Parts: sequence; C-alpha cells; structure tokens
Amino acid sequence: MVIRRYSPSDCGEILKLFYNTVHTVNSRDYTEGQLYAWATGEEDAEAWNRALSQSYALVATENGEVIGFGNICADGYLDRLYVAADAQGRGTGTALCDALESCASGRITVHASITARGFFLARGYREIRRQTVKRRGEELVNYVMEKTVRAQDALCDGDCTRKEEK
Repeated sequence: MVIRRYSPSDCGEILKLFYNTVHTVNSRDYTEGQLYAWATGEEDAEAWNRALSQSYALVATENGEVIGFGNICADGYLDRLYVAADAQGRGTGTALCDALESCASGRITVHASITARGFFLARGYREIRRQTVKRRGEELVNYVMEKTVRAQDALCDGDCTRKEEK
C-alpha cells in the first residue's frame, strides 16, 4: 500500500469508491433510503475536488488502484475517511488516519457514522454527542467525536503541508 497526496486526477476514482463504500460497508447500519441520501452516485465532482484540494487530502493505493482516501482541514476537522469494501480490515483506514492526524495540532473533530464510530473510539476519540442530520429528506445518525493531539506531535505546519514536502 502506498499513501500519497491527493491529485485532481483521483477525483473520479474517489467518487466511485465513496459511493460503493457507503452502499456496501454502511448498509448494515443505515437503510437503503439513507444510503442514497448520503451517496447518490451523482456527487458534484468540482465541489469534491475543490474541498479535497483545499485541505490536506491523502489517497491510499494498491497496485495503482485507489483503495482509500481521507482529508483533514486546517481547523482540525477530519472531513472524510473512506476505505474500499475489499480493503477493509487490512490497516488502510488506520494508515490514512495516522497520516492525517500527524498533520494536526490541538483538537481533531470528526462526524463519525454509526459504522465508523467504533474505529474512532479505538483510536482514542471521545464521543461528544449523537446527532441526527437531514440529507435529501432522510435522517441519518452520526456522532460528533474529538481527540486532542499535542502540538509537538504534529508533522505538518499550520497550512497542512507536511514539513518534508516544503
């Protein structure tokens, strides 16, 4: 597995992975209607590319194929973390999250799905509250969670560029 910075050329493959992951991995915790409200298959590629490009975004690949991705914003909001269904349980999410967290200093916040809640609890995040969000008329439960990392542990500068990349 290789973890590298996001490139706009990854966006199409990432959107497919996002849709497929939500509709397979998350199907044990959400209804079909909720899954389609979350991932329609018609996501705005320009908006996704912009969000990923304006944050510290990483892609995990194996044999040249994207098997996971994630991003964290400068304010410590871990916005996305998705791993392909067939790459689950092999350390991909852990490796991505380790790398994303290494770019943070202070509080990291995530809105974790029911499915991902246990993953984040095992990483030392604490649950702040359970919340219900509305998407396309469907109510979805997720959990606001946070973790604090020490400033001296951060491997990135405040602009979320890894120090070794400058």
